[in-house]
Amino acid sequence: MFGFRDAFFYLIAFQVTLIKFLKKIYFTTNYYNKSLKSKIPNQVYFNPNSYLLSIISPYTNESFKVGEINPNEFWLENKQKNIAQHHNFLWLSLINRKTDGKNIQKIIYLWMLKYSNFKKTVWETSTLSTRVISWLLNIDIIINNGTFEFKKDFFQSIILQCNHLKKNIRFEKDPLKKVEILTALILSGIVFKEYENNYSSSIKDLEKFVKSYYDVDGYPLTRSTNDLIFVTKYLLICFENIRDAQKYIPEFLDDLIKKNLACIKFFTTPNNQIPLFNGASENSISNFDKYLANFKINKKGKTNPLGGIFYAKSKNQVLFFDVGGPPSKNFSKNYQSGPLSFEYFLDGLKIITNCGFGNNISPKAELISRLTASQSTLTINDTSITKFERNKLINRAFGNSIRDSFKTTKLEIKNNKNLIGCSVVHNGYEKNFSCIHQREIYIDPENNKLKGIDHIFKKSDGLPIRYVFRFHLNPGLTATKTMSGNSALIQISKTKSLIFTVKDENLEIENSIYLGGRKILDNTCITISGNLVNKDKSFNWEIKKKI
Repeated sequence: MFGFRDAFFYLIAFQVTLIKFLKKIYFTTNYYNKSLKSKIPNQVYFNPNSYLLSIISPYTNESFKVGEINPNEFWLENKQKNIAQHHNFLWLSLINRKTDGKNIQKIIYLWMLKYSNFKKTVWETSTLSTRVISWLLNIDIIINNGTFEFKKDFFQSIILQCNHLKKNIRFEKDPLKKVEILTALILSGIVFKEYENNYSSSIKDLEKFVKSYYDVDGYPLTRSTNDLIFVTKYLLICFENIRDAQKYIPEFLDDLIKKNLACIKFFTTPNNQIPLFNGASENSISNFDKYLANFKINKKGKTNPLGGIFYAKSKNQVLFFDVGGPPSKNFSKNYQSGPLSFEYFLDGLKIITNCGFGNNISPKAELISRLTASQSTLTINDTSITKFERNKLINRAFGNSIRDSFKTTKLEIKNNKNLIGCSVVHNGYEKNFSCIHQREIYIDPENNKLKGIDHIFKKSDGLPIRYVFRFHLNPGLTATKTMSGNSALIQISKTKSLIFTVKDENLEIENSIYLGGRKILDNTCITISGNLVNKDKSFNWEIKKKI
């Protein structure tokens, strides 16, 4: 039903959308483009470290060969399958600094002839910000042996784009895009003395931003490790260049980066990636290797759980367990509805996984990956615990967000020689089904296995419910139901396998999909399902090596 609340948000979304539309028309006028012009810098006062571009660049030498580029064809529309891929200039991280200089000058010269004035796709906030960052980090090779006119036009182009960012940063609601903008402006203030104010004002804005974006441990309030990694990369670019320019490093920035690195180390999985909770996808942390090499934290210390994720390790077993509630509505853009889901690693290999976030694949894949069924946890009546905003106009205005919430309570942690893990409760199914879900998961070091107990508590009589516990296996692993009906053989290799067993219940093997990469993969899912009327029920299960 379209209620008063929905009508209110719809009207606000319509207003925001209309303003954005009118602004884009205004941006294309000569008046606006003239308003961006200001003093052109005379020279470069600091050459940033071009290596730092590799921190945010997705490219490898095989994926983008700069030496084979024909500058005269590079900006032809039919040559650009992905506009952002060309116009963000992140491919500058691949240049041969001895031989590619002239080629790059020609490419940028032709870009300035065609795109110096606002154009919707080319001047999109993220594309523009990363372009400025890419240019500034490689400014020495770009202007080397360039003519006076080229340097003048190049410096002016950077300033025009920075002025556009300054004029519009207050309208930017996406925190990740805001960090990109602030990084670009900070670099411009370091490189050009005439625009040192860009540096000082953006540092203040950055400090305000981080105070509203992080918790006390330096973890994003979005509860997304992907967001943590994304923002940390840009903070490191700022930090390294401020230090190299021999400027005073703001205390908040130094402290925050240490906290961010501690968080990244906390979430580093045995396969050197991150667990797939709340908007996370396959994301290698290799860019942080040199920063993390000598960085030590105690994962079993006071910060556990961190960001609502509990961590446990014993010998060759590792567990990540989502014990937190959902983020607030304004931080829920990438949230996935998977309370009490978990991921399990044995001998460095991921066994139980969540399905990952499908935003790198398609909008439909992203929607599917948000649902509770895509996580290794409980669903009741095929319902997702958290409802998401489905109105397209509202989503365009505010981004995807949650419509309702729930709470996790009664967290009890065990850490002794017999059991390492915790127990936690969530009330996400209480309102609609009068059910409370409690999950206990423990690593058993002595017997080298994972033990779980799931409880469904019925708070009142009512209609029957259909429960399904899903345990998604990592792609590449297969499972076969045994003759007993209550166990499954998980095949890891020809000589290695695990046994998943549930007490006094039957299980099934189903097909599922994995969305954590850049394409949809088939995987296997172990399920425990049944019907429940007016009673509580507990489920005891375990995963151990086959003897």
